[in-house]
Amino acid sequence: MRSRLLSFGSISEVNSGGLAMVRGVDHIVLAVRDLDAARALYSALGFTVTPTAFHPFGTKNALVQLEGSYLELLAVEDETLMPPQAEGSFSFARFNLAFLARRQGASMLVLRSGDAGADLRDFAALGLETYPQFDFEREAEQPDGSKKKLSFANGFLRNPLMVDTGFFVCQHKHSRDVFWNKDYQSHKNGARNLASVLFVDHNPSDHHEFLGGFLGQRVMRSTSIGVTMEFDGGDLQVLTPSAHKALYDLEVPHDLPEEGGIVGLRIGVDLERAKAALDKNDIPYSVHNGQFIVQADIMAGVGLVLCEASG
Repeated sequence: MRSRLLSFGSISEVNSGGLAMVRGVDHIVLAVRDLDAARALYSALGFTVTPTAFHPFGTKNALVQLEGSYLELLAVEDETLMPPQAEGSFSFARFNLAFLARRQGASMLVLRSGDAGADLRDFAALGLETYPQFDFEREAEQPDGSKKKLSFANGFLRNPLMVDTGFFVCQHKHSRDVFWNKDYQSHKNGARNLASVLFVDHNPSDHHEFLGGFLGQRVMRSTSIGVTMEFDGGDLQVLTPSAHKALYDLEVPHDLPEEGGIVGLRIGVDLERAKAALDKNDIPYSVHNGQFIVQADIMAGVGLVLCEASG
């Protein structure tokens, strides 16, 4: 398998100050129909799951906090609270409502932002389709039971080649210690980091322009089976279905749209502790290339590849 580096100079030219800026992953939205069942499943896998929180626009979530990124288990709480979809805007709640009408799984890839407005201007300068910035607040329960207010600014954009997957940047406008908590980042399976976001498509190279611009990544690695782009602490891989099977033993969900989407996540854990949790709770898994594989049909639409955490 031959590998080559691709460089796209235009991606870096519009970033603030003319400097290339690679955006890291803030979180992955995992849309589920039963939040309590999802909480129980991730807890059985050895993850610590935060208390349920509620959005003012009719959805609710629970989080798995890792080092610098997190998984957002998201479900619908009250559809009547969802504002109507306005022309030219993007509705986070209604996007996920429509996603859940089709399937469960990883509905959105979210990158970190220091300035959502500036990122939206960068995206627009690259010719990417953007929507107006959306800000909101919600409460988060702390480990001691107290509640603190969280504030976010989000910048959404659209990938015309993968319209059933959402993409946006998220700016945390609260202090770091209000959101991130060491108690929530302590997991029985030793989970530490999001190592890979795994996309599937029959033509991976078609996505280099959008994903390269979204990540702010000017250089990416291309092979006959896919494209890999690095971000801080991990990578984003767009691979063919056969490559997912060969590299990770991951089956593509039968209800994934033809355009592809996020098929799996690699998470760095303590493999010995992760195995203990899998065996104790009778969760089916396979072992492939020294990693534990839990298929998407078990994980509400997104496969998990548990690898040994580095460092």
